[in-house]
Amino acid sequence: MNSHFQGKSFLKEIDFTKNELMTLIDLAAHLKSLKKQNIPHHYLAGKNIALLFEKTSTRTRSSFTIAANDLGAHAEFLGKNDIQFGKKESLEDTAKVFGRLYDAIEYRGFAQETVEGLATYSGVPVWNGLTDDWHPTQMLADFLTIKEQFGHLEGITLAYLGDGRNNVANSLLVTGAILGVNIHIVAPDSLQPTAEIQTIANEKAKVSGAKLVITDDIAAGVVGADVLYTDVWASMGEEETFEARIKLLTPYQINQQLVDQTQNDQVIVLHDLPAFHDLNTVMSQDIYDQFGIQEMEITDEVFHAPYAHQFEQAENRLHTIKAIMAASLGNLFIPEIK
Repeated sequence: MNSHFQGKSFLKEIDFTKNELMTLIDLAAHLKSLKKQNIPHHYLAGKNIALLFEKTSTRTRSSFTIAANDLGAHAEFLGKNDIQFGKKESLEDTAKVFGRLYDAIEYRGFAQETVEGLATYSGVPVWNGLTDDWHPTQMLADFLTIKEQFGHLEGITLAYLGDGRNNVANSLLVTGAILGVNIHIVAPDSLQPTAEIQTIANEKAKVSGAKLVITDDIAAGVVGADVLYTDVWASMGEEETFEARIKLLTPYQINQQLVDQTQNDQVIVLHDLPAFHDLNTVMSQDIYDQFGIQEMEITDEVFHAPYAHQFEQAENRLHTIKAIMAASLGNLFIPEIK
């Protein structure tokens, strides 16, 4: 019997049920345990995987490469100068060629249509390493991290602060709604999720019982939260908006005072990284020189606090990405999931 996931692409969270996502999270925990014990798991021996990167990447590229190696596959990196996508060759033609050469394709770039087109035309599993709309591999890592800390996911409340319209906020809202995790998007009116995203999330929440809150009221948004989550204030390609974003989002910074406002001494903090918590990057130094702020979405104090788990979260990108690769390409026996 073939795996329930065999041959399927992983393009966005809403393509999957709660049980399917939980199965991938639990498979990731299993693969993490195998790696910790140094037990080989070469489910993809002899497979060739294309890693297509139109956007730069640290964690996603590293995770896909190491996951492929651990699974016995060969990963070939193709950067933005190596792929055509409409310059000299259409997306459809490129996808058809890649589908004949490679056993699966990872894509990180801009348009969701590109990753969907790759899946349509290549005929092999395609994995979304991030688009402007969704960040599904990040979600599995985030919710695995939360499950590790609390032992369960249902009924947990996560408050996301900052730019509530970006791919991470979209994905958290919708994935939480599918999994039965209460999601609070705490953001200024102008940076709240679109009506379309809210509609998708509300439909899913009706099924799971997740309570969704979208608000600019910080105190109300964070009280009782088990997880505080933030992201950079301007996403890749939006750097020219920093001045406006700093003005809008400074009240939403995760600092110790905000952590205390949760009134929850078990609260944890997550960040999908990179984080602007000090002046040790060229970009943060530039921002400091222009605007005089040393910390942005998260303070250095909170970033280094014992309740901040962003580095486990970063490690979990590897294990969850490996789970997706193994499930969709490894002919694993995964029984039918209702």
